[in-house]
Amino acid sequence: MRGLLAGGAAVAVMLTSGVAAQAATATRPAAVSAAAAFPKYKAPKTFGTTFQADPQHDFTKGIHSRHDGILRGWVTYVRGSVAEYEPIKWKKGTQTEGYFVGRPEGDAMAYASPIAKNVVFLSAYGCKPSTGNLTTGRNNSLGAKRCSRSVLIKRHGDHRQPALITVHKGKIVQVQEIFTP
Repeated sequence: MRGLLAGGAAVAVMLTSGVAAQAATATRPAAVSAAAAFPKYKAPKTFGTTFQADPQHDFTKGIHSRHDGILRGWVTYVRGSVAEYEPIKWKKGTQTEGYFVGRPEGDAMAYASPIAKNVVFLSAYGCKPSTGNLTTGRNNSLGAKRCSRSVLIKRHGDHRQPALITVHKGKIVQVQEIFTP
């Protein structure tokens, strides 16, 4: 009798926790559920002063995707749905706070990855930057406004905008712009 009661209680707990988990998933905002499609990677320092190393990448084999993780970088070119991007670092200024710089001319440290169909693009300037509204998160310089994939491709194909670029399984799954004063 005790065994039946204990087994019944265990089943009841598993059923209620499954229902709660399903309900939580059903009410999750679209931005969160899309971001949950890939693991949470450790982000680099937003204003890091060194280029991020990629010891697993062989740059002698042509331009191809970076390994899974988050790169502080900028998109240098968009061809169709494939983005070329490179690492950047913060260079402290003497008369201003500073600015981002890329690798020296002739350095072959660049990557190319397809942009995922369900990419999460978090803009620091809004979906229509002409409005002049900053959309960064509280107490940081990272974009918080979700915009469409087409806005990402158009904006980052036009000019180099610093961002945290997340790659998962060879595809760009998230781009979070960095606001620079």
